[in-house]
Amino acid sequence: MNIVITGASRGIGKAIAEMFAQNGHNLFLCSKSELPLYNTLQELLTKYPNVSITARPSDLSDGNQAAAFANWVLETATPDVLVNNAGGFEPGSINNEPDGILEKMLAINLFTAYNITRALIPKMIAAKKGHVFTICSIASLNAYPNGGAYSVSKYALHGFSANLREEMKPHNIKVTAVFPGAVLTDSWGDFDNSANRIMVANDVARMIFSASQLSPAACVEDIVLRPQLGDL
Repeated sequence: MNIVITGASRGIGKAIAEMFAQNGHNLFLCSKSELPLYNTLQELLTKYPNVSITARPSDLSDGNQAAAFANWVLETATPDVLVNNAGGFEPGSINNEPDGILEKMLAINLFTAYNITRALIPKMIAAKKGHVFTICSIASLNAYPNGGAYSVSKYALHGFSANLREEMKPHNIKVTAVFPGAVLTDSWGDFDNSANRIMVANDVARMIFSASQLSPAACVEDIVLRPQLGDL
């Protein structure tokens, strides 16, 4: 299968890329951060030399860059799986967070998924198959203090995935929203997870890979993952 993964240079995106690579699938990787993306590319090519893995840095919140990345992918293949993982987090409260934070969070967390999906989905529709995963957040389902614009953007991303699911049913394209709770990524800094208080990125990757392997008759619509002891 041909797998397109955004935000693939680190964290959950990198774990998803490695999960599909070790199972022999072709990868098209994207990230806004050029050096980390190419470092990840080299690492995966070294570990999985028999798999086709390519990468192109792009800021998918920009419609023109999203179109260029999509065209680059489509020159080679039609995606079987698209994983909308690119995103970012800034804490804050709606009543006093800095001006421009909502626009920034919407651009990173919503427009990236919206732009690249719109650019790739026509070819998937023509092929009458495919699967779109969108990494939302537990913050897409539950409001919490200090969530602010980030939570607003993730609620919007949930709405994007839910609408896409309804639209794609007649075209035989599956759509899955993924709602992870706390996952140990760079955003947690030096957090001590020796007691396994929060999840690891591979937990999310394994669930996505498993959902991608079901029969054509089955679609996992929502995946909710939380730490065993609950949210922090």
